[in-house]
Amino acid sequence: MISAMQGRENRDKFANARERMLRWDLKGRDITDPRVLTVMAEIPREQFIPRSHRSQAYSDGPLPIGNGQTISQPYIVALMTQELRVNRSCDVLEIGTGSGYQTAVLSKLAQRVFTIERFSELAESAQAVLDGLGLTNVEFCVGDGSCGWPEHRLPLAGCFDRVIITAAVPAVPEPVAGQLADGGLIVAPVGAGGVQELIVCQKKAGRFSERGICDVRFVKLVGEYGLSQ
Repeated sequence: MISAMQGRENRDKFANARERMLRWDLKGRDITDPRVLTVMAEIPREQFIPRSHRSQAYSDGPLPIGNGQTISQPYIVALMTQELRVNRSCDVLEIGTGSGYQTAVLSKLAQRVFTIERFSELAESAQAVLDGLGLTNVEFCVGDGSCGWPEHRLPLAGCFDRVIITAAVPAVPEPVAGQLADGGLIVAPVGAGGVQELIVCQKKAGRFSERGICDVRFVKLVGEYGLSQ
């Protein structure tokens, strides 16, 4: 009886914290896309965070998830998702699975999500959480995300409608840009220093246009076309 009551109290506590996040950190700023707000109201962020930091699940800041990686603050997840303008006809490539929280948000908005992660432990943990939530339109891969999705595993169309990069890159990696469909969008934190610029790139007739959003701080995307350790 006591454990059941504690479980209910924890669920209520997280539900209240999630509502505060939506009201103050998302709606209270510039997150206006109702689909993004609805999805982030549904997903239990606490399940993607190690128990040692779970009480801070809905604080508006990054949290450690192991292997020197972090889960981004809720506002940045919402902002990047809003700027990506995902719809149900989109195939999305995510570079950097991390905790899987951003993956889960995308999976509820897109047709399919293809996510690649350098650390197998993080990929396995993320897949377990998404499976537990019944999110089945996600394909996982362990590898160097800066090289893009492995060619032999590309979806039938061979290109992605949207690409999101969730770690800092010196520039959008050429192999990743090459996998974006015409008319598609890339959202990425670009910069080699401690502060990056969050940018949105659009591809039209093989040419890219770029728009800056704001300054951000992300861990490095380590890889052949990324940054060194």
